Amino acid sequence: MKIVFATNNQHKLDEIKKISQGKLEILSLADINCHEEIPETGITLKENALIKAQFVKDKFGMDCFADDTGLEVEALNNAPGIYSSRYAGDDGDAENNMTKLLHSLQNVENRKARFRTVIALILNNEIYYFEGEITGEITHSKHGENGFGYDPIFKPHGYDKTFGELSNDIKNSLSHRAIATHKLVAFLLGRKEDPL
Repeated sequence: MKIVFATNNQHKLDEIKKISQGKLEILSLADINCHEEIPETGITLKENALIKAQFVKDKFGMDCFADDTGLEVEALNNAPGIYSSRYAGDDGDAENNMTKLLHSLQNVENRKARFRTVIALILNNEIYYFEGEITGEITHSKHGENGFGYDPIFKPHGYDKTFGELSNDIKNSLSHRAIATHKLVAFLLGRKEDPL
């Protein structure tokens, strides 16, 4: 089954291809010659995921899915949330985002946080949602070079290492995106026998 993943983020694309283990042929926006930056004007992860998927469906007529992911920090009223990739500015620089977040949490004892991913799938003109969440805490400094985004400062519950220190295989087995993606893949593979 071929399906479009509405993203320009190569890290997300690689991660989701690894998680789906080649069971689906996942096309990127570049693969379908979509080079536009899709506006994210929603006020929730769910809305933003659907906006991106709907854009591709409307413009290219292809079944697709899109995700939106946010890091929610309890002491910051769940910020940065939907603004996670643009927390320190529109350039989406991960280093600046992490620096700003660590600065915001200076002298704050409550480091509880969670990553949430919502995937919106448009298949046969029907809309489906798949969600994943992992809880943990924000460290006081960066640790590790793996992953992307806030991975070097997020330590998942039950682990003494950040996502930036854990191997990709471990991260891909327990992350918020992995949880949502496994639900998506199971759903799509279950539909494979259906006439599309």
